[in-house]
Amino acid sequence: MSNQITSTVKEQGVKPGQATKATQNSGTADSNAIKTPESTGDTDALHRSPAQTAEIVEKGLARRYRSEKRFQLMGVSAIILSLMFLSILFISIFGNGYTAFKQTVVQIDVFLNPEKLNVDHLEKADYQGMVKESLRIMFPTVKNRRDKKKLYGMVSTGAAFQLRDYVQEHPEDIGKTIQLWVPADDDVDMLMKGHIQRGGLEVNRRLNDMQISWVDRFMEQERIRKRFNVDFFTSGDSREPELAGIWGATCGSFYTMMITLLLSFPMGVGAAIYLEEFAPKNRWTDVIEVNINNLAAVPSIVFGLLGLAMFLNFFGLPRSAPLVGGLVLTLMTLPTIIISGRAALKSVPPSIREAALGIGASKTQMVTHHVLPLAMPGMLTGTIIGMAQALGETAPLLMIGMVAFIVDIPGGFTDPSTVLPVQIFLWADSPERAFLEKTSAAIMVLLLFLVTMNAVAVLLRKKFERRW
Repeated sequence: MSNQITSTVKEQGVKPGQATKATQNSGTADSNAIKTPESTGDTDALHRSPAQTAEIVEKGLARRYRSEKRFQLMGVSAIILSLMFLSILFISIFGNGYTAFKQTVVQIDVFLNPEKLNVDHLEKADYQGMVKESLRIMFPTVKNRRDKKKLYGMVSTGAAFQLRDYVQEHPEDIGKTIQLWVPADDDVDMLMKGHIQRGGLEVNRRLNDMQISWVDRFMEQERIRKRFNVDFFTSGDSREPELAGIWGATCGSFYTMMITLLLSFPMGVGAAIYLEEFAPKNRWTDVIEVNINNLAAVPSIVFGLLGLAMFLNFFGLPRSAPLVGGLVLTLMTLPTIIISGRAALKSVPPSIREAALGIGASKTQMVTHHVLPLAMPGMLTGTIIGMAQALGETAPLLMIGMVAFIVDIPGGFTDPSTVLPVQIFLWADSPERAFLEKTSAAIMVLLLFLVTMNAVAVLLRKKFERRW
């Protein structure tokens, strides 16, 4: 082989010094030789005309363009399908929930008998008996005991409490006959809203023919109507669907989120600053970073188990309190805030740090006066997103007892309470048809809070975002 190369060099007039280089590069030249139709075995390419070659190239391009269009079509189809499912979900929720913002009320004539109303003991009067007496006077033909029981069930049990509040506010009306609008029973409310059909067999309906005739009589006398359901936004939970509201759960969510924000934001920001700006890069910090990333992916119910074991069983904190709920959600939100905070700090250019140190600032001054103000919008965005995620959590709060039936409105961080997601869970498990619309309406309120929080995060990012 070397003799052949030497003879080739002599024939081509190559100098001896260049022959060595040709010998060294012979293997490379052979491996990198231009592939020709002869070397590839494609003998047909030798006989193709330029027009045929162009046609083959055009077919290949057309095939690639078709593949690209199919890929784009698949992406558009996925987006359309997702929007369709999301639309079906929203239509289902709004279709079932918008009627909860209306409440059916009935007007009754109540005689405030002074013999039954002692001014000094108004709270102990038999207001329920007065409501029943008013219904008996309105329907004097009802004599059967069973029919009377159904007649009394036409109005809510909350009518007695409403009458009590009226008498306490207007004691001067004792001895008079007043007209009072009281909430109707949930079955009457469902009938007025069209959720209970009038036809069909009585055994398949919650209201029999006699009760429907009473409703018709109320309508003829204009004693029944629908109005805005204020009680839904101002009252707590109740066993009666027509009296149940979300104010107690809203207050519980507020106190829980306050605890979560007050604890998670300073700790999360502090941890992010230390890990990104001050912590040495060694094995321990690597372990900490890995664990923080893993904690962000841990199922939320695990944090509930941790809160049950530590805060309730070990520290003895009150069960079903916003304080414990806030502590549990703080543990769940911290990884999200730390990760977003570190990402915000990394987005600040190194020139900012170098300039601050160059004019004599200490590292602490550099971080607090220059880097942190520029990274704060990103940190706030991550915090709001983490808080929105915590607001929608149910599983960890179920483990610490916030699933309890709480009627009273919480007045502080240690009072028993529930939160909106748990309230939705409780109503969804109730058999009454009226709780279905309450559940959907509560979901609508929760979605409104979540959309608002995410909108605030987007606005903060747009307002304070800087492009370097």
